[in-house]
Amino acid sequence: MKAHEAAQLYFNRAADLMDLSDNMRRLLSIPKREVQVQIPVELDNGEIATFVGYRVQHDDARGPMKGGLRYHPAVDLDEIRALASLMTWKTAVVNIPYGGAKGGIAIDPRKHSVREMELITRKFVDQIHDLIGPDTDIPAPDMGTGAQEMAWFLNQYEKYHGYSPACVTGKPVELHGAEGREEATGRGVGILAFKLMSRLGRKPANTRVALQGFGNVGSYCAAFLAEADFKIVALSDLSGAYFRPDGIDVSAALRHARHNRGSLEGFSGTEKLTNAELLELDVELLIPAALGGVITAENAPRIKAPIIIEAANAPTTPDADALLHDRGAVILPDILANAGGVTVSYFEWAQNRQHYNWGLSRVRQELDKALSDGFERVWDMSNQRKVSLRTAAYFIGIGRVGRATVLGGIR
Repeated sequence: MKAHEAAQLYFNRAADLMDLSDNMRRLLSIPKREVQVQIPVELDNGEIATFVGYRVQHDDARGPMKGGLRYHPAVDLDEIRALASLMTWKTAVVNIPYGGAKGGIAIDPRKHSVREMELITRKFVDQIHDLIGPDTDIPAPDMGTGAQEMAWFLNQYEKYHGYSPACVTGKPVELHGAEGREEATGRGVGILAFKLMSRLGRKPANTRVALQGFGNVGSYCAAFLAEADFKIVALSDLSGAYFRPDGIDVSAALRHARHNRGSLEGFSGTEKLTNAELLELDVELLIPAALGGVITAENAPRIKAPIIIEAANAPTTPDADALLHDRGAVILPDILANAGGVTVSYFEWAQNRQHYNWGLSRVRQELDKALSDGFERVWDMSNQRKVSLRTAAYFIGIGRVGRATVLGGIR
């Protein structure tokens, strides 16, 4: 099942229960705009390479569109279209005044020099700068991008439009970025894990955690959970999974990765597993924080964790979601679980517009409040309507976007 088809299936499940009209479904499903651009560049060796970039702007009924910029060889229009729709519901669930968008370039950044990646980023901005902006569509980091790419993006955009720090978020702190933005998604997953476990009557010290992915999101999430007394028994990255039944020293894992170009390869004192095997470990909490589509109908029957928190975007296919739900598993969906990043991106955008910087403590305090409010509303909706947390989150997101669309009017 393709990414957009899966996202639409989740949307339709909630829309069916809401008795949403066919006209409103169509209006909320079809993206406002889809752009595909060609990015030709001269590589360091003198060869000419051509890359394809995308920007999908899904919905702006509740405010400027917001969404990350992904650099990955598997990027295509279908994936970007799906992720843009998820951003629409995500921003609505945590009630920040944005719509949804997403962008990406089909490229493997590991195979290119820093000079090449800067040139590619700037040429991408050249192609889309007139379609984005602080009041229109605000990009941010995603898989394969970070603060450096956002700095290049800002600089190139300002060549066309002048001083405009709010045109993109996730920037370096030294270049109008926000304190706490880098940690926001992972920290948000940790905050919500603590709240979900509390609601389910489980104590952190008695909760074994398997965390797939040790990039930006996974590493900050692991650090937060370890500090909150959760027992992290498995971590993984591209090099494989690392398992220790008595618990992994997360601080040691972070140090190892920091001194090993971000990789856990060679991390000692653990049993080496595959990423697929990590998903099937006997733990209380499973957190997929890497790629989408890793929990499928094929492996769902072997997944033992009774609780899953989706730190990655769309890690669970609809078929697997149905199987796990029928078995009684509790799944905190991606459109709430990983909303910490876009929430602090909103704080960064607000600071840029006000030309006033917040301190880290305020950012963390406001993040906790926004995610807590979103979680409580989803939890209450789930109990009131007797539906899964995912369906409850879609109820809230679709309801807010739908009301804004109707109130704004269609001309």
